[in-house]
Amino acid sequence: MNQERSEAERRQFRRMTETPVPRLVSALAVPTILSMLITTFYNMVDTFFVAKLGTSAAGAVGIVFAMMALIQAVGFMIGVGCGSSVSRALGRQDREAADRFGSSAFLMSLVFGLTLTVIGLVFNSGLMRLLGATPTILPYARDYAKYIFAGTVLMCSSFVLNNILRAEGKAVLSMVGLGFGGLLNIGLDPLFIFTFGLGIAGAALATLISQAVSFGILLYFFIAKKSITRLSFGSISRRWSDYLEILKIGSSSFCRQGLAGISTVALNVTAGGYGDAAVAAMSIVGRVFHFLLSALIGFGQGFQPVAGYNYGAKRFDRVREAFRFTVKTGTVFLTCLGALGFWFAPEVISLFQSDDPAVIEIGATAFRAQCLALPLQSTIVLSNMLFQSVGKAFQALFISATRQGIYFLPLILILPCFFGLGGVEYTQPISDLLAFSSCVPFLVFFFRERRQREKQLIPLPGTSELKA
Repeated sequence: MNQERSEAERRQFRRMTETPVPRLVSALAVPTILSMLITTFYNMVDTFFVAKLGTSAAGAVGIVFAMMALIQAVGFMIGVGCGSSVSRALGRQDREAADRFGSSAFLMSLVFGLTLTVIGLVFNSGLMRLLGATPTILPYARDYAKYIFAGTVLMCSSFVLNNILRAEGKAVLSMVGLGFGGLLNIGLDPLFIFTFGLGIAGAALATLISQAVSFGILLYFFIAKKSITRLSFGSISRRWSDYLEILKIGSSSFCRQGLAGISTVALNVTAGGYGDAAVAAMSIVGRVFHFLLSALIGFGQGFQPVAGYNYGAKRFDRVREAFRFTVKTGTVFLTCLGALGFWFAPEVISLFQSDDPAVIEIGATAFRAQCLALPLQSTIVLSNMLFQSVGKAFQALFISATRQGIYFLPLILILPCFFGLGGVEYTQPISDLLAFSSCVPFLVFFFRERRQREKQLIPLPGTSELKA
């Protein structure tokens, strides 16, 4: 059994370090893009069906979405930190370290998830008010949130299992787990909301069931030994340094997701001053753009294991090539999407809320503004993913903090004071432009440093491996 496992690891190592980069990234990206699109699409389906219940219900989705972003921040922090550590360990061909990081991260996800579940269920109403729920939105938000809180441990643990599989280059297995749950959610939404008459609680219950199914499928792959990494009690680390490494590398994801939640709260509170229509419009715009960016994130998730494996194997030339290929492809794709979105903005918003002209007008303006900055997302998102993959915690943390933290939070407080509702609508694209400008110096320095490092490496005779 150990011999078979070692041979499988060698085959995977050769694949990750010798396959032409464009072909490898594309092969890994296709399943991750599909899984991201399916996962994000069911979030849009929630918005679509819940919006049929009224403007206040649509606003509640935006409120709970902010809370989900905070929960996901914890899951992503552990999952991405674990994935980066696992891929670099496998690149060094250190199987024991990969098992240790994977098992320890899974335990962390269970502990953190259960803690968040208890806090959320006990303080549900207060949290919804804190997140910006108006008196008319609060009943819907509270009903929706209680099921989401109940599934927090499943959500956090699934992030870890998913990231381990992707870190190994097993993107298809990851897609099966997430994709099946997403498709199930899409089918259950109208059944629970309308057929069973559960209203907004039905949408949340559908999400909870789909998360449970996804978790079960992902866990099965590890139990059935379809993964390279093995999860076991014996592999759980007893060294604080391993947990700190996971959290340090994953801190940028926590920062990005956490700030996304905080910025959504700030957006909801600010938009709430202009009525439920403004909250609903910005909620719809946020969901649609989250869907548009999911393809880029999926593409980046195909890039990350390539970067991590090859960085661990000291193949810096392949890291650089993979980054350039992914950024160029992503920029062209987002430019095309931005042009289409700008042209059809009112039609897109009206798909979700056709009977409220105020929602369509506010949403279309904000949507067009964000379309103008959409091509910049390729560099912003992939820079963060690059530094996560190679273990550069500070760079990843800073870049993740720029878009919806360092720039967004001050702007969402300042711009509406001068421009009213227009300040709410234009805060995000201005933040994106500033975030893009912040990425460039970090990238220039990193690749210049890698080139210098490459000159110090000597190829081992008869192999493609490098030795300092």
